[in-house]
Amino acid sequence: MARPAVQRVLSMTVRSIGIVGCGLMGSHHAWALQQLRSAGLVEAELVLLHDLDPERAAALSAETGVSVADSLQALVEAVDVVWVTTWTAGHLEPCEVAASAGRAVFVEKPLAPDLATCEQLAAVLRPVLHQVGLVLRHAPAYRWLAEAVQSGRYGAPMGAFFRDDQRLPVGGTYGSDWRADATRSGGGTLVEHSVHDVDVLAWVLGEPVAVSARTSGFAGIPDVEDLASVRLDFADGASAGLLSVWHRVEGRASRRLEVHCTQGVLWMDEEVGPVHVQTGSGTEVVHVPFPRVLDGLPLAEVPDYWRNAAAGLALQAKAFLDGLEADKQGWPSVEEALVAHRTVDAAYRSAAAGGGLVRL
Repeated sequence: MARPAVQRVLSMTVRSIGIVGCGLMGSHHAWALQQLRSAGLVEAELVLLHDLDPERAAALSAETGVSVADSLQALVEAVDVVWVTTWTAGHLEPCEVAASAGRAVFVEKPLAPDLATCEQLAAVLRPVLHQVGLVLRHAPAYRWLAEAVQSGRYGAPMGAFFRDDQRLPVGGTYGSDWRADATRSGGGTLVEHSVHDVDVLAWVLGEPVAVSARTSGFAGIPDVEDLASVRLDFADGASAGLLSVWHRVEGRASRRLEVHCTQGVLWMDEEVGPVHVQTGSGTEVVHVPFPRVLDGLPLAEVPDYWRNAAAGLALQAKAFLDGLEADKQGWPSVEEALVAHRTVDAAYRSAAAGGGLVRL
């Protein structure tokens, strides 16, 4: 049966939010939404939670004071915006129900465990206002670097390298079990974690035109790689490398991005930078602070290991909610997200075929 067309409500007033998926990411998003509301930075209020596991929903309800909806349909009917933070394979159904009811939707990354379902989910969300949780686009240091490269003031981009590593999240960083199940996660470090990094490279350098890759599974989890090495080629002759690793080093989680242009080299570590820029005139260190609007949030009380992530979640949530008031599409949308997913899918196909070049 065809899904009925959804009509946008122009200049919608967003008063209420519901979260579907009450695990770790659901709890992080709940914190960000409640803190934004408490600080007077948004008017919308988190009013309902839902999870397939009633105990998980009850636990987050006890932590946040937010009521639990007894069904997905009941939550969707009662709110203006639906926040989808289930495991990856659980995204499609709540997005379908929410979009069919004309609700705005925020959905976490990855969109789905396989490209075909990503395309299906994208078709579901196009008729409604939505945003995808590719949160690095809202990190001020990444935005500064992306704009600096795209401005052309350092010449044409020639190449880039992205290294992303963290502790294996299965029973580790996230205490997660579903990330060990490829039917729910879609894979390992490349799709589950480094879809962020592929998205950043496509944002900074443009859509890749060809990909080659190799993946390995040192942890021995079926179809869940803990190492991915990817080469991305671009139409203008530029090339980028990505090394994505899930290791066993307690307490380590790190990102580094380098972009080499004809007249300058830019690099940064972690989401907050600073950004280093080296040209023939010397090296500049650019500190890009979080916007002053976040001064009202109690980030100093947040544990060090996720303070930057908490700030990023708050920034992307505020951007989406502010945009909804003016009927503005969220950023990134499914169109940007699909570029990263198509690239990741091509990388997996390359790895399965022995590392040969796959054209996009």
